[in-house]
Amino acid sequence: MVIIDRPAQDPVPVGVPARRPLVSPGRTALALGAVGVGYRLAALLAGLPPTNSDEAVTGLVAMHVAQGLGFPLFFYGQHYMGALEAYLAAPLFALAGPGVVPLRLPNLVLYALFLVLVWQLTRRLYHPWFATAVVGLLALGSDRILKNQLIAGGGYPEMNPAGALLVLLAVLLGLGAVRRRATAFAVFGLVAGLTLWDDWLVLPYVAAAGALLLAGAGRELAGRCGAALAAGLAVGLLPIVAHNLTAAPEHRSIAVYRQLGGGAPGDWADRLHGGVLFGLPMGTGLCPPGRCAGGQLWWGVVAPLLLVVAGLLALRALWILRPAGPGRDDALRAARIRQGGRLALVGAAAVSLGAYAASAAAGDTPVESSRYLSCLLISLPALLWPLWAAAGSRLLPAGPRLAARAGLAAVAGGALLATGTVVAEADTLTRADERRRNLVVALDRLGVRDFYADYWTCYPVVFATRERLACGVIGDDLRAGWDRYPVYPARVARADRVAYVLPTGTTLGRAVADHLATTGTPVTRTSVPGYDIHLPAAPVGLPLD
Repeated sequence: MVIIDRPAQDPVPVGVPARRPLVSPGRTALALGAVGVGYRLAALLAGLPPTNSDEAVTGLVAMHVAQGLGFPLFFYGQHYMGALEAYLAAPLFALAGPGVVPLRLPNLVLYALFLVLVWQLTRRLYHPWFATAVVGLLALGSDRILKNQLIAGGGYPEMNPAGALLVLLAVLLGLGAVRRRATAFAVFGLVAGLTLWDDWLVLPYVAAAGALLLAGAGRELAGRCGAALAAGLAVGLLPIVAHNLTAAPEHRSIAVYRQLGGGAPGDWADRLHGGVLFGLPMGTGLCPPGRCAGGQLWWGVVAPLLLVVAGLLALRALWILRPAGPGRDDALRAARIRQGGRLALVGAAAVSLGAYAASAAAGDTPVESSRYLSCLLISLPALLWPLWAAAGSRLLPAGPRLAARAGLAAVAGGALLATGTVVAEADTLTRADERRRNLVVALDRLGVRDFYADYWTCYPVVFATRERLACGVIGDDLRAGWDRYPVYPARVARADRVAYVLPTGTTLGRAVADHLATTGTPVTRTSVPGYDIHLPAAPVGLPLD
């Protein structure tokens, strides 16, 4: 345990109210958090990060909910990711109309909530000024971090607030710091249940918080607090239970997750590199958009070591604080709860990292798949505490203290540099949306209402035009691709005038052009930046399933 000396203060005269210091951990954290929210609001209004097809599907679900056309439990075409983000955005769509900005505004609120929860959790488990420093780091945001926190692509913006809230509730209940305990237990159950519907990536934190709750307040589960927890859990589980009772066997949760995890894991060296060495700096916000230079990979080596050190420190403290007898010592019990909370953060991070590194995605698509490590931000305090404690310890020699301070400076500098890169490359990053807008203009000019396209082109156009345009997805083999909403390809199949819209220079674009050339049907070809539009004079058959 690190003891931080505080400078002596002059005594306050009797009867004179003490003045709050101008600079305090809470006020500083509030200012840093406001900077983080402002930065993300500016990015959102500037069109950063650019939208994609997954987010467009979320927008379409929200649009249909707002219009009362349907109330799906999961995103279209995905029977494992709850449509919570769509339901959060639906009221804004009803008020202001569909769009990327109203779709992302709830996620901005979730980010602000995450900052509050992390500050509250960190100041209770560690130290208020350390909590403020953590908030300062979380105020920064690389391209990957902004994508995880702002894009409504399913699960990521809400997972971190949910995980942080569960751990915080477990800590507060263990410390006896909650008056309305039954309500707190009910909220814990509700959030835990909703995570099983929304996204399973946060389950390590749900399990860690549950174990901490049992250890710190398990005796209360035999009474009305246990009933409140069960009731909240039952309500939270309603969506996923309803789905599994009504869905076809192949669409039920266990079958879907078994199918998702059935891929070949690939070479262990690739997974270790992509999941840990590359994945940690990319997933925790130290890398510029889409790349990690060699100088940034150091965090992939140091972070696991810090995680081990943090875990050993918590275990050692728990051993020292173990009860010596049957008597009750509130101070020792509170200290054990705090160390247990630290251990929960370490354990959840270790499980999340190990599960990701063992997956095929870590080796096959490390850049985009690093989003699967987004929950590690909940454990950022546990990762950085060994450095912070060593940097301020008077028991260590000067060398280790300087090394720890250098490590903290490197983490902060890397996150700041990655954030600056987003600002510097903003024009480049927003070109995709600009090209998509130009594409819509071109399709309108050609009178096209129905078209075939690749997955990443299809749904953003449909959402941007509020379903005025519809598309069917085709793959590189010219067969039906991932059509997440069957209504659209059915409409395209019935149309008399269908275009083929493909990104310039892609395998699919060349395959479509070659096929159309063999049909003998006149084809009007139009190019706009980034896309080729092929418009046959008459319907042309493709080998679509």
